Amino acid sequence: MGSGIWSTDVYDAADRYRKKKGKSAFSYSDSGARTVHPALDPRGAVRESRDSAEHPQSTPIAVLFDVTGSMGHVPRTLQAKLPQLLGLLLRQGYARDPQVLFGAIGDATCDRVPLQVGQFESDNRMDDDLGRIVLEGGGGGQMTESYELAMYFMARHTVTDSWEKRGRRGYLFIIGDELAYPRVNRREVSRLIGDDLGEDVPLRQIVDEVTRRWDTYYLLPAGSHYAGNATVLDFWRDLLGQRAVVLDDLDAVCETIALTVGLGEQAIDLDEGLRDLDRAGSTAGRTVSKALAPLGGGRRAEVSTLPATSGRTGGVTRL
Repeated sequence: MGSGIWSTDVYDAADRYRKKKGKSAFSYSDSGARTVHPALDPRGAVRESRDSAEHPQSTPIAVLFDVTGSMGHVPRTLQAKLPQLLGLLLRQGYARDPQVLFGAIGDATCDRVPLQVGQFESDNRMDDDLGRIVLEGGGGGQMTESYELAMYFMARHTVTDSWEKRGRRGYLFIIGDELAYPRVNRREVSRLIGDDLGEDVPLRQIVDEVTRRWDTYYLLPAGSHYAGNATVLDFWRDLLGQRAVVLDDLDAVCETIALTVGLGEQAIDLDEGLRDLDRAGSTAGRTVSKALAPLGGGRRAEVSTLPATSGRTGGVTRL
């Protein structure tokens, strides 16, 4: 996985074709599918972000989002703004060889498709993975979703050359508006992922595991059911500190992800990133500035003893 080059022309052609046929980008879900697409099934799966001659310095970026209740519109927003996200990462040189994984989170206690995880991709296949996601729309109705199950998968079922070769964490963005369950349930893991655990895993333990290899951010966007809820924000701030980020506008999610990566790679500071947004015609600058100001502009500390390379991209990659 992770081969090929993203093309906005290919994206635009696919979008025009869908519109001509009267189809949306989420044809699998729109067809009435209620089971996980085989390409996104986490059972027995490991997702890999690997270097290659084509992409020698892979940067893994995972975006997992709640698709229940009021969050069901998030993937449609992401899909519509993929060119902006990839344009900033690639044309502006925010990251070397970005490889993007998309996934979806529901409630393992009641939803039919509580966990969907795509592949790390460098080309337009990431758009294909978004289109395979089942937009659940259910949820448990108790201010709790299975975010801990998604973090378990990312902690124990991903392999990246960025970490193994260079001791550099990848980026994990979780987009949601509710609390995680207090423990990773071993029965849910067995049923959905296939691991045989002797006991449940406490939430704090799995957060420690996932943040060891992934710079982990929780994005709480406006327009969701629990946007502005102090209980939810305090919960995630307790787990992730300032990396629990409030967004005043859901439409700014792609720009927020791109600038967060750019800051982490030390390719830009926040002011430079905001100027890039202005030049690109984005209206998200105010939201992004407010959301990311608490993060500052410094390079995240690496915890591996492996030698880490410079965070700068060394130039601009053009599509």
